[in-house]
Amino acid sequence: MQSPLDSDGDGKKDLVRVDIIRPKESDSGLKVPVIMHESPYYDQPGVGFELDHKKYDADGNLTKFPLFYDNYFVPRGYAFVSVDMVGTRLSDGCPTTGGSSDVLGGKAVVDWLNGRASAYDDKGNAVKASWSTGRTGMIGHSYEGSLAIGVAGTGVRGLETIVPLASPSSWYDMWRANGTLTDFKGGQQWMAQWIDEDPDEKCAAVHQRLNEGADDATGNYNAYWHERNYRTGPVSNARNVRASVFPVVGMHDRNVMADQFSQWWTKLPHQVERKVWVTQYGHLDPFWARRDVWVDTLHKWFDHELMGVPNDIMRQPRADVQLGPDRWITQADWPAPTRTVTLRPQHDDSLGRRPSTGTGSYLDTRQTETAMAGDPGTTNPNRLAFLTPPLKNVMRLSGTPSVSLRLTLNKPTANLGVLLVDYGTDTRIHGVDPAGGQGLKLIDGKDCVGESTAEDDGCYRRAADNTVTSGFQVVTRGALDAQNHESLSRTAPLTPGKPYQITWSMLPQDYEFKAGHRLGLVLTGTNADLGDAETGTGTNITVDLAGTSVSLPLVTRQ
Repeated sequence: MQSPLDSDGDGKKDLVRVDIIRPKESDSGLKVPVIMHESPYYDQPGVGFELDHKKYDADGNLTKFPLFYDNYFVPRGYAFVSVDMVGTRLSDGCPTTGGSSDVLGGKAVVDWLNGRASAYDDKGNAVKASWSTGRTGMIGHSYEGSLAIGVAGTGVRGLETIVPLASPSSWYDMWRANGTLTDFKGGQQWMAQWIDEDPDEKCAAVHQRLNEGADDATGNYNAYWHERNYRTGPVSNARNVRASVFPVVGMHDRNVMADQFSQWWTKLPHQVERKVWVTQYGHLDPFWARRDVWVDTLHKWFDHELMGVPNDIMRQPRADVQLGPDRWITQADWPAPTRTVTLRPQHDDSLGRRPSTGTGSYLDTRQTETAMAGDPGTTNPNRLAFLTPPLKNVMRLSGTPSVSLRLTLNKPTANLGVLLVDYGTDTRIHGVDPAGGQGLKLIDGKDCVGESTAEDDGCYRRAADNTVTSGFQVVTRGALDAQNHESLSRTAPLTPGKPYQITWSMLPQDYEFKAGHRLGLVLTGTNADLGDAETGTGTNITVDLAGTSVSLPLVTRQ
């Protein structure tokens, strides 16, 4: 179909490839709603946990659609529309790593499904979506789900619902954490080249703009990143969302961190219908984590939102929350009702509610979280660690903690890090470690979801929770370039020797601390687990305990 874009600057509007499978009855007057999966990954690396690819016969007809959506939903009265994102696979143009053309290409498909745009077949003949009701739902994982968030934020009519799974709502926060770089330099260009198998020279000018706009040298927020901000940006804005939303978030996802969900969720208009799954996994699609429940819930969701079926999906609790291996609860919303409890580091290395006096100091060095949090009772020149007494009762955190440090530096800047740690031996979801399968492991057997053909069987390996028994777990974290403590858009070096009060939000979490465990606050420098781009500054950080605290949203009812 024809988009309004010319992302590669060749003087022609980009054509977007759309592959469609629909019930045969829709050729005879039946109008059906659409489930749309737009992806940049159909070539590289493939889609889903098993990295599926599209397959064609000798005549160019599609014989295998990746994932289970066609197998399951087409027999149930839906059309399935598979879209190659602009600049990838059979679509024209250049990827822009979250830029406006990425978003507007998907919007154009929704417009076509609603009779507002033009499309053509392989022979150049005009094609209309006369079989479509126009009611469209977008679904996708990671970048794919980000496209759904972006298109919804344009306010396009006809997009009735989106299901973003572990998906960015602001690309700045994919590659930055409050001014620190959380991935490698040049990542914007790398991503665009990785998903585009055309020769690099085709999009060389676009790649140059990506590198220049990203401004890896400072890590600052700028107009380039604002274009890629789907919460408050000029192309996509959460306040314009009309579609209902059903996001899934992994609270231990180090790729798409949990604030990508939480900050977008709170900015949605109050009238937007919504549901959410909050998990202890990493960067995962719940099809691999809780398959039967997920498919049943998704079916009800699409039936209600796209077909108008008066089922019970909206009468069920809004939030499903995973608190541990095989432990899920439901609640009315997310986060749960909480009260804020402020804890303060003490001069004896404990963590309590009373004000304290004294100072502590450490060096900003690059360390892993295991090194930062391990052996908290041992003196370490590269961190300060403070622990509560053993907890008398279960304590659940739900929402976004914040930390406030009263500090003095001996250099103009430092990378500030903070960890909230659960100390106590337990068996936990191994979602914190990407090498641990994002919290899942493959097991014997397959599930066949929906109808099958010889080329497209809809059968997928089974998975189960991947757990680890450990003496502690980092629950959540926060990072900040001290030069950005007043503004993410500009740097302001600190005056050595001058005290500053610096307060910022950590990543959100929903986590249960068991009775007998101890909660730890670890103050540190550069977090090696958040990326490869930052090195420790070597700055000495002196912390005034009287002005330092962590504020925790704790659930009021268990």
